[in-house]
Order: sequence, then C-alpha cells, then structure tokens
Amino acid sequence: MGPKTTKVYETLRERLAAGEYAPGDKLPSERALVDELSIGRTALRQVLARLVAEGALEVRGRSSYRVPGTVTIRRPEGVEPWRIHGERDLYDNRWVKLQLWDVEPPGMKSFEHHVVKLHHVAVTAVLDDQDRVLMMWRYRFVPQQFGWELPGGIVDADEEPADTALREVVEETGWRPKSLEHVVTYQPMVGMVDSPHDIFVGHGAERVGEPTDVEEAGHIEWVPLADIPGLMARGELMGSGTLVALLHILANRRAQGVTAAR
Repeated sequence: MGPKTTKVYETLRERLAAGEYAPGDKLPSERALVDELSIGRTALRQVLARLVAEGALEVRGRSSYRVPGTVTIRRPEGVEPWRIHGERDLYDNRWVKLQLWDVEPPGMKSFEHHVVKLHHVAVTAVLDDQDRVLMMWRYRFVPQQFGWELPGGIVDADEEPADTALREVVEETGWRPKSLEHVVTYQPMVGMVDSPHDIFVGHGAERVGEPTDVEEAGHIEWVPLADIPGLMARGELMGSGTLVALLHILANRRAQGVTAAR
C-alpha cells in the first residue's frame, strides 16, 4: 500500500481500537468513506480487505462491512450479586497477596472466602504476512515442562497495558510490532484469583535487536498458524494468555472463511 492508503488503513484501525464503532455496528458506506477520507474507491477496498483479513472487520454481502462481535443474547435480569462485607490480608509481598473476604451469596449465610491477588498482565500475539505467529519455546519449572508461549509480562503501576504489550515483545524477542489491537481483558481463574489479563494482537513486525530479557526469551521462532491446533493437541501451548490469543485468531479466521463461503 502507498502512503495515502497506509494512512487511511491506520486511521480506520485506530477508530476500531478506540471503540468508535461498537461490536455489530455497520461501517459508513464506501461512498461516505471515500468522501470523508479523500481516497479512491479501489484503494479503500484494499484497506477494507486487509482489515477483514486481520479480523478487524466482517464483510456482509458485496460491500457491507461490520465490526465483529454481534451479540444477540440479552443479559439476564433480576440476578443479584454477592455482598462483600469486608476483607483482611493474610500474606502480602511484591508478587502475591493472599486475603480472606467476608462474602454473602444471595439467599445464603455469609462466609469467609480465600482470594489471591496477582499482577495485571499483558500478552501479545504478533502475526506476520506469512500467517505465522511470534512465539517462544520455554521451560516452566512449576509444571516441569517445555512449551510454546507468546511474549507478555506484568503491567507496571504507571503503565498502560498497550505500552506493556509493546515493551514485552521487544524485550523478550527483539521484534517490534507495527500495530497493536486490544482483543479482550479477562480473568484466568475467576473463582479465587484476581489477575487481569489484557490480550493484544500485533500485525507486522520489524527486527530491532537482540532480546534484552535473556531469561524470558528461550528459543524464539515464527510458528505457522496452521500448526497451532496440533501444538494444542500435544499440550505444548503454555498459559491461558497464549491459548486465549491464539484461539481468538483461529476463530476469526474460521468466521471469515464461513462468511466468504456464503
């Protein structure tokens, strides 16, 4: 893509990342975008096709584009939350905090429940133009096994998750993503552990040097997306952040294939 087309692509991706279009929203018509962004229709279609290929948009019909994630189910009404009457620390250091919370579920007596607080984490799946994802082969001593992981790490107190995601990719792999898209924030063990995980997908990357975090890096490789189901079946994908990010990418690819087939 030329400079003008690239600028339009970055503008639309920034709008999508900022949530200017809600899940399920239809994008303005091609004519409206052509007029607003001062771009030819052929060049605009190149931009939209790239956004569809990356999973940022879905195409409906010939030229109707929507933001993925349309939800048809309604949130249940009348379901009450648990009441929290208090909390106290049992153990606290720079890595982990163990607490007891006094909780009361609806219609039940209150009781004390253990809660573990860990750090906020950001994980990134970086894709290249050959349908490969940037991964690390690492040894984890807790499960005592090797496996493939995506780069990621702890979000510092004064840091935005997107900045953490970019920093960790560079430190652990030596590659810098050209763009980042936030996918989801989730809790990996929601029943007892508080540890928000932000998942990002990066598109394109340039080599900026050697990894500076040698302990984290291990062996670095661009892994074909076609290998992911097999690696999953072999139990070689480590960590929930890695699984969530890769399953998101594979689900988007499948949805695009179904849409195209229609």
